[in-house]
Amino acid sequence: MYDDDWERCVSFHGHACPGLAMGYRAALYGLESLGIPKSRARDEEIVCISENEACGVDAIQLLTGCTVGKGNLLFLPLGKIAYTFFDRSTGKGVRIVSRPFDRNEDREKAMRHILTAKAEDLFENKPPQTVVPEKARLFLSVQCDECGESCREDRARLHEGKVLCLHCFKPYDRG
Repeated sequence: MYDDDWERCVSFHGHACPGLAMGYRAALYGLESLGIPKSRARDEEIVCISENEACGVDAIQLLTGCTVGKGNLLFLPLGKIAYTFFDRSTGKGVRIVSRPFDRNEDREKAMRHILTAKAEDLFENKPPQTVVPEKARLFLSVQCDECGESCREDRARLHEGKVLCLHCFKPYDRG
């Protein structure tokens, strides 16, 4: 199971760890489940919604080509080792969810297990809980009347006739 792709993931991430191994296996299983050959998305053909912001996401990026910058790697920070993959060309999607495992196991032993176990023993293959996200949109920039910095117009707030960025905007919360 230790192949060039795994070594590239380790190099990109900076070290080998069980979390990276989970992302590596989830990416491969997700692509396989959708019938997508092991290849990287050049644009937004493949979409991944990650339910965590942990080590495994680095493997997802490297193996699928999904990135935050291209808008085809989205985060739904639920703290779960779960990834939803979509193939825009077919509209198919799959949610790959980690099965429970012993987190007290020795790191090296855990990593070897993750890299060599059957994908079905590591993950549940479920239908997506959402539809394919729309493609990334471009937004105009506006200048904050308070700090003078530019921000995306859909992230700005209007308060007392002033355009404010989210840093300068003071939310009104009486809860």
